[in-house]
Amino acid sequence: MKSLGLTATILSNVTAQQLLLFMPSYAIATTSLIDKLTDEKLLALSSENPDLRFERNAEGKLIIMPPTGGTTGNKNSDLLIQIGIWNRQQKLGFVFDSSTGFRLPNSAVRSPDVSWVSNDRWNSLTEQEKEKFPPIVPDFVLELMSKSDNNRDAIDKMVEYMSCGVKLGWLIIPQQKQVEIYRLGQDKQILDNPSSLSGEGIMPNLVVDLADVL
Repeated sequence: MKSLGLTATILSNVTAQQLLLFMPSYAIATTSLIDKLTDEKLLALSSENPDLRFERNAEGKLIIMPPTGGTTGNKNSDLLIQIGIWNRQQKLGFVFDSSTGFRLPNSAVRSPDVSWVSNDRWNSLTEQEKEKFPPIVPDFVLELMSKSDNNRDAIDKMVEYMSCGVKLGWLIIPQQKQVEIYRLGQDKQILDNPSSLSGEGIMPNLVVDLADVL
């Protein structure tokens, strides 16, 4: 995913659609009005532009991502459904799609393609915290790369997740028929054309079939 730096001195008066006019590809990074883009401004911008996906990096820059193409969207739905069915059966936690933004300890707000939080950790949040950008690090995150995504950006995001305390992360790269598995405190593992992935001890009994993904 490429990005373009824009000084957004009038961000409050510019719509996301107008910002997209400056985009050479699929993302834009803008510096915020006052030091950093606040949670409230980011939440308002997200509400006003439901067709776009927003993130904020640790430096306070806004990342804007348009909707995915049909192929990537279909693969992502497949993954979300499989994990959702497992979670409904096991009742061990809560599953979130890519529209959910989590406020990480480094001040970034990230929206994994699929994420999961255990019951006890999610229930430790107040109702107000749950309604906004939950100030919690998911136990599990999944990122599915599309053809237009930048490898370095995707890897950097996975490293950020792990440095913030994510226990298990999958970076799925259909173009290379490859999966990178990230585990807290361990080196990443690269799998070539795996037929399935396991939730390991983090998400017991989860097995995700990759036949229609890779």
